[in-house]
Amino acid sequence: MSLLSVIVVWTAIVANGFSGVAALVHFKPILPGMAAAGVPVSWLTFPIGTLKTLGAIGLLVGMLAAPVIAVAAAAGLVVFFVCALYTHVLAHDLSAQFGLATALLVLNSATLWATLTWL
Repeated sequence: MSLLSVIVVWTAIVANGFSGVAALVHFKPILPGMAAAGVPVSWLTFPIGTLKTLGAIGLLVGMLAAPVIAVAAAAGLVVFFVCALYTHVLAHDLSAQFGLATALLVLNSATLWATLTWL
């Protein structure tokens, strides 16, 4: 496990954890972007917030105990953010949240690569 992969995975844990908790508590600054993408507020709790938070927890558990769990969590987060970008594109929403979803897709893709090197 290289220092770079540890930094990438910890960054993903923090970013996805914050994003997931923000969705779970319906953090006001994210609501307009979700509305612009046509995402119902009820989806912030499940599936959005729940999946992001579980992904962050999976990365943490995988980093500390079982690397295969980190690989599964990272792969799940990559799929999640591909779907998120697809949703924004379908809604013709290229707002700041589209940029954030793009950044998180890149981060989680790097995390998937990093966790695969641990196996």
